[in-house]
Amino acid sequence: MIYTVTLNPAIDYVIELEEFIPGSIHRSKNDLKYPGGKGINVSRVLQRLGQQSTALGFVGGFTGRYIEESLENENIQTDFVQVEEDTRINVKIRGGQESEINGASPGVSREDVEALYQKLDVLTQEDELILAGSVPSSLSHSIYLEMMERVKNKGVRVYLDTSGEALGEALKGRPYFVKPNHLELAELYEVEVNSVEDAAVYGRKLLEDFDIEHVVISMAGEGAVYINKSQTLHASVPKQKAVNSVGAGDSLVAGFAAGITERLAPDQVLNKAVASGSATAFSETFCTKEEVEELSQKITIRSLESEETNQA
Repeated sequence: MIYTVTLNPAIDYVIELEEFIPGSIHRSKNDLKYPGGKGINVSRVLQRLGQQSTALGFVGGFTGRYIEESLENENIQTDFVQVEEDTRINVKIRGGQESEINGASPGVSREDVEALYQKLDVLTQEDELILAGSVPSSLSHSIYLEMMERVKNKGVRVYLDTSGEALGEALKGRPYFVKPNHLELAELYEVEVNSVEDAAVYGRKLLEDFDIEHVVISMAGEGAVYINKSQTLHASVPKQKAVNSVGAGDSLVAGFAAGITERLAPDQVLNKAVASGSATAFSETFCTKEEVEELSQKITIRSLESEETNQA
């Protein structure tokens, strides 16, 4: 079973306007509500790709119930820890430019954290754990590292997708997979990552410094660079206008995890991951299995190592 953890979920409330004018009364053209948070996004895409998962994390109040009910309506299993305060609501206003107001995170007690840890205790070497998203201000930046140490001796494969201090701490736990984007990779090493070649160099360094099995560097329109212990690959996608900024990276993680679960070859895993992320970016909502399969035929994968050899 694949388990996803979202420490800081939200209801994302999207409002579409003809034009947003501060201080004015507006009538929306359209609005949309859906459960948000990176781990939850991964679970939703996994479901669309035909993979079951269980969503873990913290929810509370009527907004938390909405998230649970929405996921269950999508046939996604949930096993959240209930906290006292309401889950936050994030408001996104689309009116010419896009504005965003993120709600305050609910408090999470040490007892709540311990309850989540106990849910992790049932995992075995047959399971995969995906830790994704930001860490609420009420929790330590080392919480992902603590989770990884909790399951380390069980043989659980841990996928990591976070940033900032939480990423720096969690890398000490030697995750199975990590997916920084090129800006996060640059921040980690205090350098500039401006090209596919830069991403390959510092992605390889990341893999070796922390003994990681799989590193994927997402590079928006430039595709993604994938490094494992024996290969460095680059996947490029067709030039197409992105229409959705929400969930593309999470979709890439879901596609990669699905590919590993299906025991695909490394280049096919990368293809599925990048097709999933790009299909989400090219559509109004999360990708569908059909969209991923169609786009996968248009992705080009090349070995960066063979190019280096030819240049030498």
